[in-house]
Amino acid sequence: MVNGSLSTPSITNNGTTPISYLLTGITDRILEANNSSSLKRNNTNVNLNYNYTGNKGKSLVINADYGYYDLNTNQFQPNYYFTTTGSPIDSVIYRMLSPTTIDISSVKADYEQDFEKGKLGLGAKTAFVNTDNDFRRYDVVKTVEQLDIERSNRFKYRENINAAYLNYNRALKGIMIQAGLRAENTVSKGTSYGQKLSGTGYESNITGFDRNYVDFFPSAAVTFNKNPMKQWNFTYSRRIDRPAYQDLNPFEFKLDEYTFQKGNTDLRPQYTNSFGITYTYKYKLNTTLNYSHVKDIFTVLIDTAEKSKTFISKRNLATQDITSLNLSYPIAYKRFSSFINLNTYYSMYRADFGSGRLVNLKSFGLSFYSQNSLKFGKTKLWTAELTGFYNAPTIYQGAFKAKTLWSVDAGVQKQILKGKGTVKASFSDVFHSLKFIGETNFAGQSTKVSSTWESQQLKFSFSLRFGSNTVKAAKQRNAGSDDETKRVQQGGGGLGISQ
Repeated sequence: MVNGSLSTPSITNNGTTPISYLLTGITDRILEANNSSSLKRNNTNVNLNYNYTGNKGKSLVINADYGYYDLNTNQFQPNYYFTTTGSPIDSVIYRMLSPTTIDISSVKADYEQDFEKGKLGLGAKTAFVNTDNDFRRYDVVKTVEQLDIERSNRFKYRENINAAYLNYNRALKGIMIQAGLRAENTVSKGTSYGQKLSGTGYESNITGFDRNYVDFFPSAAVTFNKNPMKQWNFTYSRRIDRPAYQDLNPFEFKLDEYTFQKGNTDLRPQYTNSFGITYTYKYKLNTTLNYSHVKDIFTVLIDTAEKSKTFISKRNLATQDITSLNLSYPIAYKRFSSFINLNTYYSMYRADFGSGRLVNLKSFGLSFYSQNSLKFGKTKLWTAELTGFYNAPTIYQGAFKAKTLWSVDAGVQKQILKGKGTVKASFSDVFHSLKFIGETNFAGQSTKVSSTWESQQLKFSFSLRFGSNTVKAAKQRNAGSDDETKRVQQGGGGLGISQ
């Protein structure tokens, strides 16, 4: 199985910053920073897999994966200062180049067989990751670009994860039990190669980290299904979420002269212990009460540097405790169908980064989601759809106090050509309401964020199915390197705020 992508996106970021004296509050000058970035995002992934099925429930699945990522960002970052009347005062201009390559190799084997009136599963995986990041920052004076040696460097990161797991499940009279244990060994090394000023010249400045740790992740579940119309399910699990590779990268990416993003080589994995109780009534109504304790949870902090400057970085909070109650219910009546989900939760975030740098936030959250479909017309060839969600004001990532977020999508489709063709029109964010508004206050720095994007879109589509209806569909399978691939796609951008 081979897949990949080639893309050259571009990003424009326009920022205006009025600068004033604290005592008078009168604007002294205005900073205009209009950034432009040209990006390259190419990747190729190859998967070889083998599947064996035998008697007594025996099965063996082996996946061997290799992925190569070729990434590059070319950022032009000008800063122009003006008087309040618009007269130019000064300018400071930078260019930043950051080519990156990422290699991912993994082998994963999963085996199952019948055992003691149940099913026994065991498996193992090994994965190797190598990243090479070369960051070069230039000061631009007129048309001449001069390398800033102290702020340019090269960061290499290597990681090896070895894992093994054992899982057993069995059905008893009115009870289904499952228990499992996963062990993981992680060996990682990050090295930053740079130079620092020494006397009248520069000398090598090499810093880095080495980590080697072993973790155990148990899981268990008990389902009481003696009465199929009223089922109870009790679960426990412990899991790990590792940082995105780019979030470990120590390079600085400027948003303007006073604000920059910076990776964090000290970013540790976050660990989650979860306990859940689920009640299912008549196979439809699902009610879940869940409690999770997260250690070293990832958050985005806007911190201060050099008194008046700001940097954005991923950090580990001490803990997050979150209790949630989730209800879901499907509805079907004649030509109408609907799915409703309501989730409420209470969360607490705590961390101590030193004097005046405390995080102690508590919040209640509520989210609602609904998907509705109605078939109409004499032959039911027409279908209308309406989907929407609502998020009440809450706290995101232990830092941002966010206001209400909501949106509604609508669409209509019709089957044509005796059911082989479909035409569809859809309109997303009908009321143009999808806007993130939030603020954070940390280390005496108050920051307000407002984000909008191209959420309101009108789309038309046509699909046609032709040929034999008996052709076997292509196999859908998960690669053994899915966890590592997700860490390439995450991180390294913006404030990290997601819906």
